[in-house]
Parts: sequence; C-alpha cells; structure tokens
Amino acid sequence: MNSSHVQKNTNVLYIRPTNGRLQIKLDELWEYRELLYFLIWRDIKIRYKQTAIGASWAILQPVISMVIFSAIFSNFAKLPSDGLPYPVFSYAALLPWTYFSQAIQRSSASLVSNGSMIKKVYFPRLIAPLSAALAPLVDFAIAFVVLIGMMVWYGTTPTIGVLFLPGFLLLAFLTALGVGLFSSALNVKYRDVGHAMPFIMQVWMFASPVVYSVSIIPEQWRLLYGLNPMAGVIEGFRWALLGTGQPDFGVMAMSGIVVVGLMVWGLAYFRKVERSFADVI
Repeated sequence: MNSSHVQKNTNVLYIRPTNGRLQIKLDELWEYRELLYFLIWRDIKIRYKQTAIGASWAILQPVISMVIFSAIFSNFAKLPSDGLPYPVFSYAALLPWTYFSQAIQRSSASLVSNGSMIKKVYFPRLIAPLSAALAPLVDFAIAFVVLIGMMVWYGTTPTIGVLFLPGFLLLAFLTALGVGLFSSALNVKYRDVGHAMPFIMQVWMFASPVVYSVSIIPEQWRLLYGLNPMAGVIEGFRWALLGTGQPDFGVMAMSGIVVVGLMVWGLAYFRKVERSFADVI
C-alpha cells in the first residue's frame, strides 16, 4: 500500500498554563463529567465498604451528637432554643454542619488520595476537590429523612421559608469548596493540613451556632460574628425549616460576602500551584 494513502487519526492534547488564576473551564469540566461521577460514586462505595450497618452511619453521627448536645446544653447548661424542642433545634443545625465538616475534610485530602492518578493522566485537577465536596450530599439526604421524622414527632411545621433551603445548602457547599480548594492544594506540600483539619473543624463548630442560637450573641457583635460563613447558613436552615422567627439578615449577608471571598481566595491559590501537583505528590 502506498504510504501516501495512509491516514493517521491521532488526537493530540496540548496542556498549556491557564490565562488567569480565577479561570474555570466549565466546558472542560463538562467534558470530564463521567470522571466526576465516577469519583463521587467511588467515594460513597469506599465509605461504606465492609461496614455492618452501611449507610446508617450517615444517621448515627448527627443523631448521637444531637443526643449528647441535648443532655449537656439543654438539660444542664439550659441554653435557649428559640422556643423549639432542643433535639429538633440542634439536629437542624447538625445537618448542614455535618455535611460541611465532611466536605472540607474529604476535599482537603482529595489531591493526595488521588495522587497516583494525578501523576499518570491528565484531567482537570479541580475535579478532585469538587467530587469530594459533592459526595457527602448523599449522607445529608439520608440524615435529612430523620429530621422530617423528628419534626412530625414534635409537631413542628415548616414555613414558606423552606423554599430557600436549597440556597442555604448551596452556600454551605460553596464555603466547603472554597476552603477545600485552598486546603487540598496546601496539603499537597504540607501534610500537616490533614492532621490539623479535624481539630480546626472541632473549634469551628463551637464558633458556629450549632448548640446555641444566634440570639445570644450581643447585637453589636453580630456582623462580626457573620464573618463565620456557617453562622448565616445554620441560621438560615433553622429559619427555613423550623420558622425560628425573623432571621438576622445582616449575619446572612455578611456570611454570603465571606463565601464569595473564600471561593475567590481558594480558587486563586489552587490555580497558582496546580501545575506542580504531580511533581510534589
């Protein structure tokens, strides 16, 4: 056969530096969507592989925390619960908090845990922390069923504010992703991040209105308190689900601004150092 008639169909992928640190190639993420689905499904399977009670672990963690908090902070410390039964009051906050905590801790370790794949093949590195932040939504959905049962048991009726619940969940996701982008990139170089993250999340929880209400924070300090983005998320969850009076929109607005800042900051640092991931890991 004449070599001049032979056609070679070779696809060549050119990997070039991005033009800006805040650039997100949505078309590239869409092209690798199957990898995103695979990583999410893999994380879910690994989490419950060879466990005796399987997905029930998604319920046990917030339920046990709710029981402990109710015994200590309601019966002994006598913290106010905005006129609601304390178990419902605390569990409605533990749902977004548990998701947020798991999303950050998993996304922080996502690049290191996928190190072998990062060193061998190209894919948008953003997919690793993104999939890790999305996977805990399955646990959130399972645990949410328990909250519905508790609301029925205690006769708590949701208000029209429940329509805003997806928005508050989106804020929790964006906060976790913003922090996760920064911590996952930092964890590639400094593995201390993985050891420090559980302690950081424990301190962050008590700095958030999980066991107490925002109403106990003095008025003059509430905007400053809103610098904690989870303060607005948790306050919004309680308002949307339980109708805990008029929410503090100042705290929510401040938390929303901080969420945007965390996303910009996390994405900028991630883009800055992502080209060195394969070399350092």
